Amino acid sequence: MRVTAVCNQLLAIPDASVAAVNITSEGVIVRLRRQGRRMWCPCGHEVATHYDQRLRRWRHLDLGARPVWLEAPIRRLNCPGCRRVRTEQVGWARPAARHTYAFEQVVAWLAQRMDKTAVTELMRCSWEAVDAIVRRVVTDHLDNTRLDGLRHLGIDEISYRRGHTYLTVIANHDTGRVVWVGEGRGRGTVEAFFDDLGSERTRKLEAVTMDAAGNYMAVVRERAPRAEICLDPFHVVAWTNDALDAVYRTEPRSRPDPQGTGRPGNRAYWRNARYVLRAASERLSTGHREVLQQLRQTRERLGHAWELKEQLRDLYRTVAPENAVGYLANWISAAFYSGIPAMAALAQKIDRHFEPIIASVQRGLSNARMEGINTKIRVIQRRGYGHPTADSLAAMIFLCLGGINLRLPTQT
Repeated sequence: MRVTAVCNQLLAIPDASVAAVNITSEGVIVRLRRQGRRMWCPCGHEVATHYDQRLRRWRHLDLGARPVWLEAPIRRLNCPGCRRVRTEQVGWARPAARHTYAFEQVVAWLAQRMDKTAVTELMRCSWEAVDAIVRRVVTDHLDNTRLDGLRHLGIDEISYRRGHTYLTVIANHDTGRVVWVGEGRGRGTVEAFFDDLGSERTRKLEAVTMDAAGNYMAVVRERAPRAEICLDPFHVVAWTNDALDAVYRTEPRSRPDPQGTGRPGNRAYWRNARYVLRAASERLSTGHREVLQQLRQTRERLGHAWELKEQLRDLYRTVAPENAVGYLANWISAAFYSGIPAMAALAQKIDRHFEPIIASVQRGLSNARMEGINTKIRVIQRRGYGHPTADSLAAMIFLCLGGINLRLPTQT
């Protein structure tokens, strides 16, 4: 069998056949013969005449230990649809790419599972080539339909470079997939998402989870008034722990001594006491419970503040959703009139976010899924040893967390 026939069977290049094969110091150079005379612009328009023609090479998957290059003439077209001169679309590579579909598919599949430096060594290409391939593959697989059918969204920010440089990440609670990534965390970033979503799809939103930081809440209320805002329970409990810490710091550091033994206070005891106060009550050991009992007997304000903290936690643990409104209203009143300034200030803050807190309880939604996504993004960042631009990191986020399923060329 002739070498060209063997290569035709091995490579299976669409819309072309192998005309010649040369083995050089660069690798295996496969000269292609184009099939058919029809010319297509990447925008989808068929063009009758071409502007000019030149020879181009594309990197293909290796044959054994040798890199493979496909070589073929490619024409430039004066496209009436684009109203400019563009290079024609070929059947084996994406527009403007110098790598074949098969090569890019393997690189992107590997990038989902390993760091880019390892991919460059395995595939014998540059780090910049891997980065560009990831962007092209994501662009090819990601379309506007990912924003269809959204009902429950989660919004959160994550820093990706020093100097407080952030990305805003938006995910679908129902599927767990990231649907949108934007640079920054200001008002304009969230508004850009709603511009992409459009008014019709925005009207179908039912709930959006978030924390109280940033401009997210104001923008969602303005752009999606029908959607309920659900304030993340983790952050509400964190506010309560901060208020409890404020009460803790005002207490004198003499050790509680309900038995009158006269033992002096010590730092270790109060470090342990701080842990006991902040920890979930159901996780306390017998020794911790004894410390807690001492504090409640001898430090009334601190004990009362701890009780208020646990009562607010019960809102998410034991209170039935239909009773949440009355329960939280009573808690706010009790905290405000507790005589503890830190708890009174907390009660006012909770009152300002009353509706988002209740919505979270009644819908059973939190930002826990977003925190999990942020953890995975951190892994992506560490695995890539950092990313030069926001677009580079966003492409990796979509590749790994956007529901893009890649098939290797060897899979049929």
